[in-house]
Amino acid sequence: MADSAPLDDVRQISKLAYGFMAAKALFAALDLDVFSRLADGPKDLDKLAAEIGITPPRLLTLLTACTSLGLLVKLGDRYLNAPASQDYLVRSAPRYFGDYYRFQIDRQVYPAFERLGDALRGERTTFYSLTQTETEADYFSRAQHSGSLGPAAVMAKLVDLSGCRQLLDVAGGSGAFSMTFCRRYPELRATILDFPAVRPVADRFLREAKLEHRIAYVAGNALDTPWPDGQDVVLISYLLSAVSTGALQALLSRAFDALVPGGRLLLHDFMVDDDRTGPTTAALWLLCGLLNDPDAALLTPGVLSELVVAAGFGAIQVHEVIPTITRLVTATKPRARM
Repeated sequence: MADSAPLDDVRQISKLAYGFMAAKALFAALDLDVFSRLADGPKDLDKLAAEIGITPPRLLTLLTACTSLGLLVKLGDRYLNAPASQDYLVRSAPRYFGDYYRFQIDRQVYPAFERLGDALRGERTTFYSLTQTETEADYFSRAQHSGSLGPAAVMAKLVDLSGCRQLLDVAGGSGAFSMTFCRRYPELRATILDFPAVRPVADRFLREAKLEHRIAYVAGNALDTPWPDGQDVVLISYLLSAVSTGALQALLSRAFDALVPGGRLLLHDFMVDDDRTGPTTAALWLLCGLLNDPDAALLTPGVLSELVVAAGFGAIQVHEVIPTITRLVTATKPRARM
């Protein structure tokens, strides 16, 4: 169902129209590391300006915007982080999320949305072309890694992979999901399939996690590159929402062929409710999918479950992963084809 009642005031519409300004204020403050500089306590304008290296009047305008948005709190002539900013926007915080906003949202999603009108008219944009260069792949993968650790931890609690030995992580990027599952199941080994330019980033994360001997990498495109077979689990996360229904069906067919009888299929992605009225965040991310493919499927639990059944799978279950944003559809390959 919809997150809120229908709008009845022009000021509510204006809040939506001006939302991009608030986003840019957040991104600018992250780039200047404002929140990390306030991690140890409040500071006045002049001290903060000297540390950052910009003039106090310019910084004052940004700080005022951040304060009005609730990102900062003003105490007399000093500023300090709001509780959420302290928890998620300070670089040294265990739950730091700033790089996800800086690199994936500001650097990639935000400019890509300028082409939304073209996408709605059926023109292809270049959203994932950014990952074809090593530098941009680094930015994208670091952001994806930061944003994927939370849902990966939730999924590892939702599904039981005991007894599974081999997992194929399709479009697995930096390996956040593979690493999380491998840590939880010591006997599990994984293979990541993703673009060649992403590999150096994934290799670095795997080395840091000391999992490079348990997680392999296949460089390629999930729609064209052969998938390794004999898999106990196939995981596809954040990919189905960015491809057409035809490509989605092809991916499900490939997953079926890659799995052993009795193997598990895990599909994690943005999904709106079956009545297609919300939630808002999931709906906006599915709109973003059009930037990659103008014919991208509008995913709902019911739609995806029907496609999974049509691909030959059974034992369908649906779980919520990130409330109002992503869900997980799980299925099993029958021991005899249905």
